[in-house]
Amino acid sequence: MKTISEDQAQDDWFDLLDDVAKGGQFTITRHGVPVAVLVPASASDKPDDKPDIEQAIQTIRESRKGQRLDGLSIREMIEEGRP
Repeated sequence: MKTISEDQAQDDWFDLLDDVAKGGQFTITRHGVPVAVLVPASASDKPDDKPDIEQAIQTIRESRKGQRLDGLSIREMIEEGRP
């Protein structure tokens, strides 16, 4: 993965997009610190792909099996998350 500065990314933006469309990946830095990664969109990121809602619901239901909150009040759960 190539690393480029923010200024270079601005100057070469359209060339970067062309490179990314061909599979290239770039880390963009600001003052030497990485702030973004420019990578090609995956097939699931494309807007014409519809998410499988039923599969997502089934996955959530499966992950909840065996997870119980018996004996805990809402107040106790709130307090547990506070420092």
